[in-house]
Amino acid sequence: MTNFDAYRTAGLGKSSIAELAKHNPAHIYFGGRNSNNASRVIEEIKTKVPNAQLTFIPCDLASFASIDEAGKLFASKSQRLDILICNAGIMAVPADVTTDGYEIQFGTNHLGHALLIKHLLPTMLKTSEAYGDARIVSVTSMGFRGALSPGIRFNDLKSKQDILVGGRWIRYFQSKLANILYASEIARRCPSISVAAVHPGVIKTDLLNSLGLIERTLVAVITIGTIVTLEQGVQNQLWAATVDKKDLQSGAYYEPVGRLGKPSKYSQDKHLASELWDWTQKQLEGHNL
Repeated sequence: MTNFDAYRTAGLGKSSIAELAKHNPAHIYFGGRNSNNASRVIEEIKTKVPNAQLTFIPCDLASFASIDEAGKLFASKSQRLDILICNAGIMAVPADVTTDGYEIQFGTNHLGHALLIKHLLPTMLKTSEAYGDARIVSVTSMGFRGALSPGIRFNDLKSKQDILVGGRWIRYFQSKLANILYASEIARRCPSISVAAVHPGVIKTDLLNSLGLIERTLVAVITIGTIVTLEQGVQNQLWAATVDKKDLQSGAYYEPVGRLGKPSKYSQDKHLASELWDWTQKQLEGHNL
């Protein structure tokens, strides 16, 4: 079994890699921006699982060029991909744009993963045909419920969107809604692949620690009694990645652990999901391996 964890070299990504390595997969590929951190991750895991097969692939999800290179590098190394965990994300960062000019959170949390999926999907389809299943797990957030009308503002996504009421949090909620909609649309268009969008829980990671004092306090009050450890938070995506195919509703949204989550008005909007798919494919035109 071949896995690709995209990405990080810390937090949920690192924990996912460490847990999966214990179960002797044929190979684990993981992406990220920091090669030094990646080397430390490999060294740490190999002290506990000496025979673990781990390969780091440089990948910056805020850069189409970087993702293109990552896709090419993976294709040169493997013709099989059983599990893709789209794990990376940024949260409530100041207004900015990606290298390609898209709102930074939407560009990283959705478009970056969408381009990586585009590059890896042919391999996953072949894997599913040959072995009976291939799995995409998209890590989202319960924050998707905070997305405002019309759910996704397509007209100005190629900007900082710094005029939105609610600012960086609304931009974050929008990107997390996109994760759920896109997962459901992949499931609809590629029925041979199992797809799940998962909320890991509110976890004590660098994403939470990077917030200002007032925002950390607000999150703590809103989520009182529900914040979980990293070890607990990784369980939902590992469940989605490894549970028997018959026990996973492809295209669904899951909350910890393995429970179907409550949808929102926009997360179950099939027209919006189709519109997001079409818009995304247009933005990714010309990016082929």
